[in-house]
Amino acid sequence: MTDAPAAGSPVLFYFDFSSPYAYLVSQAVDEVCARHDRMVDWRPILLGVVMQHTRSESPVIQPLKRDYTQRDLARGARARAMPLAFPDPFPFLSVTAARAFYWIKDREEDSARAFGRRLFLETFGHGRSITSAEAVHDAARACGIDTGGLDAALDGQEVKQRLRREVEGALEAGVCGAPYFIADSEPFWGADRLDHLERWLETGGW
Repeated sequence: MTDAPAAGSPVLFYFDFSSPYAYLVSQAVDEVCARHDRMVDWRPILLGVVMQHTRSESPVIQPLKRDYTQRDLARGARARAMPLAFPDPFPFLSVTAARAFYWIKDREEDSARAFGRRLFLETFGHGRSITSAEAVHDAARACGIDTGGLDAALDGQEVKQRLRREVEGALEAGVCGAPYFIADSEPFWGADRLDHLERWLETGGW
């Protein structure tokens, strides 16, 4: 039997940099949790792997869901006063961005969160591709992060294994999509569950 998380433990935030719904909460999740004296543990994953396990596919490539999803995302962005643009290509692979995030996180967690917010803003705020190492470097430097050693790390086994372990751990935790939050062992899936998460933190659960 595992011990329950200690009160005040970090809220786990699972996401993929290729998820526009994760983008919608990326600029607010830290502020929401800070109001209740909780830190956020950002954990990028690969939705493609999750979808293989759940035998599902992105709604943006499903004809019956695509039009609604695009309208829903635009509505969600307007409600949050956030810019919304899609990079080309979309969907895209976020492996390089996720590996870079963990490399930065292992050195300075606050910088990693700033880097994560910057990447989301670049790709879904400005419609720019973040798939290349160059784009990742640019975002890191914009956050004041020293990127010396990053190129070597991206090709190294350590960060590759780190991302693999994080994805496997997410699956073991029941993560089935993004964004996905876990607070005090309670899961919340979707951008529209951020208010439920805040209510949970405020009340201690229901």
